[in-house]
Order: sequence, then structure tokens, then C-alpha cells
Amino acid sequence: MASAIADRAAARLIGDSNEVQAWLAEMSARLASRMPDAEQRREFLITVQYEASRAGLDPQLVLAVIQHESAFRKYAISSASARGYMQVMPFWVRLIGTADHNLFQLRTNLRYGCTILRHYLDIEKGDVVRALARYNGSLGRFEYPNAVLGLQESRWKWAPAKSQ
Repeated sequence: MASAIADRAAARLIGDSNEVQAWLAEMSARLASRMPDAEQRREFLITVQYEASRAGLDPQLVLAVIQHESAFRKYAISSASARGYMQVMPFWVRLIGTADHNLFQLRTNLRYGCTILRHYLDIEKGDVVRALARYNGSLGRFEYPNAVLGLQESRWKWAPAKSQ
């Protein structure tokens, strides 16, 4: 029973083994200054990649959202009561979850955040700017989407090495 509620990372990465291992190594190096513990960082990144891929999202976009929302602080709480890495509002637990879901747990927070962002992308027919604005509760304003997309481009942009 303890393992069912434990705050564990996703069990695996999704995708081509060589490519995702290269991604993991690169993102780990970029995140090291914000998350010094190597094992914690590895679990975090595996979970980001797994939950983002599961939701059909770019893991680099999710990292940019996390950086902007919580600065990689697991126990961040906003003035509006949003919680955790992706700053998920507690009302989502009542809408789509169960009372025992803890938004401070790594995988729970990332699963909610990625699912919500995917939902908004679907509503906005793939328009990332509008989906990000909805995620932030600022539809019609561009500060938040521009900040997140700027972080994605400047800090988290990644492409696999091309085969020769």
C-alpha cells in the first residue's frame, strides 16, 4: 500500500532509447544548478518526459511552464492557492481527480498539469499561445505565454543529434 501512494517518478522514458537518454543527459546538465541532487533530478526529468509524452506535449514546453510557474519548487503555493511544480489549482482535484490526490506529489502534479495543458491545447485547436494563456487564467493577454515560450526557446530548446 505504501508504494501505491509513494511519491515516485515514472518508471520509464517514452521513445527511442538513445534519443531519450541523450535528452535526459542534456536536460540534467541544464537543471543541475536548480536541482543539485542527481537522483532527484533524474526522477524529476523522467517523470516530466513521461507525463509530457503521455499527454502529447513537448517536454521542453513543460519544463518552461514549470520554471515559470514554480521555479522548480515542489512545494510552491501561489497567492491563488495553486500548488506544486506546475501550479495546479486545487479545484482540478474535485473536477477530475479524487480527494486522495496530493498536488505536491511529483507524478500527480505533473500528470494534472500536463493533462490540463493538453485539454487547453485541444480547446484552442493547437494554438499554444492561447492554451498557455488559458492555463494561466489570462486568456487574451500575452505576457504569460510569451514568458513561457521565451524560456522554452532560450533555456530548454533541444533537438536530437542528426545521424550521419
